[in-house]
Amino acid sequence: MHRRRSALTVSAAAALLLGVPLLSGCGSADAHPGAAAVVDGEQIAVSAVQARAEAVRDAQRADPEAEQLIQSTGPLQRYMLNYLLVERVVEEAARDAGVSVSRRDVQEYRATEEERFRGAEMLEAVMLRERAVAPEQIDDALRVEMLAQRTAEKLGADVERVFAETARELGIDVNPRYGTWSAEQVTLTGTQDPWLKPATIPQEPA
Repeated sequence: MHRRRSALTVSAAAALLLGVPLLSGCGSADAHPGAAAVVDGEQIAVSAVQARAEAVRDAQRADPEAEQLIQSTGPLQRYMLNYLLVERVVEEAARDAGVSVSRRDVQEYRATEEERFRGAEMLEAVMLRERAVAPEQIDDALRVEMLAQRTAEKLGADVERVFAETARELGIDVNPRYGTWSAEQVTLTGTQDPWLKPATIPQEPA
């Protein structure tokens, strides 16, 4: 079953999805007003990033450990954009590799995770606290995780190279307010705002 992960899937898939932007360098020119990034010619709107981040903030504010949780996630909009960019890379790489995930696959995976965490409520808490995923975003997050895992399993040792090549081919251009996109690392690597602190998002427990 998909729950049996190899070291490869953990390093290539989980690291991609849980990676946090670092503080270094600066961004490219903002040639697309209103866009947080442009991926393969298509814009990711600033408003879309803000809406995703606000959904997480709303869920965090309702959490018993709200203050600590909010502080731990740092620059949330930058983290959300990083996730959306990685999501596009994973989807494209999976498509090229002939890998897919059905709605039923996601439902079964979620049921397995709910059982592992002893209930839907606990799964929601874990996803929010450890991965900055709001309850309504869980299915999509699990879908992308499955795509990354299956792609890694199919490509084996080539997976990290393929993810990097896919990231380059997508021609990702990021608004400098969010930092700089590194295709080689498949992550945001910088910011022009010195007051931003790196988020601390622990990986999912084994």
